[in-house]
Parts: sequence; C-alpha cells; structure tokens
Amino acid sequence: MDDRHASHVALVGLMASGKTTIGRRVAKRLGRTFVDADELLEQRAGQSVRDIFANDGEAAFRRLESELLGELLNAAEPQVIATGGGVVVAPVNRQRLKRAGAFVVWLYADASFLASRAEGKASRPLLDDDPVATLARLAAEREPWYREVADVTIDIRPAFRERDKPKAHLADVIAELVRDREQAAADPRAAV
Repeated sequence: MDDRHASHVALVGLMASGKTTIGRRVAKRLGRTFVDADELLEQRAGQSVRDIFANDGEAAFRRLESELLGELLNAAEPQVIATGGGVVVAPVNRQRLKRAGAFVVWLYADASFLASRAEGKASRPLLDDDPVATLARLAAEREPWYREVADVTIDIRPAFRERDKPKAHLADVIAELVRDREQAAADPRAAV
C-alpha cells in the first residue's frame, strides 16, 4: 500500500460502542498505531475523565478533547483513533473530522444495548443516574452529528448477536473497508 493514500481511521460513536477494543484490533490488522483519545487525554491531564468533569467541568474537558483531536488528525503517520463519545459535540471537531481526510466509522447501537454494555463501568461520568435514559438523550442529541461526519455507519448489534467474537469480526469488516477505500484512492480506475 502506498502511504500517500493512507489516512487516519477515526472511530466515533456513543460510549460503550466498542471504539477502543475494536479500534485496537483494526490498528493491528492495518499495521498502524492505535490511539485512544480519552486515555491519552487522561495521561496528559494527570487525572481521569471523571475527575476532569468533576474538577474542571465538561467545557474544560471538551476544550482539551478538541485540542487533542486536532493534534491527532495532523499527525503525519496514519493511525487508528478511538475518539471520545462526545467529540462530535463541538462544530470545530466535526469540521476537522471531515477536512482531515480521515476515514470516519460510526459504531452505532441503540441506547438500551449500549447501556447493557456500559453497566458497572466507573469511567463513564455521564451515565451515573439512569444509563438508558442518558444514552437515549445523548443519541438524540448526537446522532445527527455522527451521521454528518461518518463515511460509514456500522450497526454493532448484529455482530454481538450472531458472532462468537463480535469485536474481531467488526475489526475485520472495518479493516477491509479501509483497505478498499485506500486501494480505490491509489488506483482510481479500480473504483469504476
């Protein structure tokens, strides 16, 4: 593969959609570096996402998140990026995702399915009270933005219902989509 046609792969979606675990597998299949934006942000801030929300507020977290996304999308080496679930809230981030030439994959599932996956995870500060209601509200707010930035939308539920190793299957699907896209970019005649 000619690296001139390789681009970043950015996984977007609500919390618990599998961006991190699937993203790690996609990166391995493509031979790229994997970056979990929330984990990197926590390392740099010296505190957890939950603590940033509690100590500095959501606005401060979103500012840090935006700065980091800009940096990641400007990196020369193509990488696989698991974005934070709310990265699409900021218009500047949606513009960055569309302009950067990144291949944006929206990992989609309904609120009740995602709530069942997020249950008991302390790292989800927005889900403390009523996970299903919170995720339904977030979905209603964010789905138009996910749709706006996504090059492809993948409903993750069928893989979890029908496969023994759903995350591995989803990573295979995404890696194949990336390879097809980059092959088409390298040889425009192949896309005809």
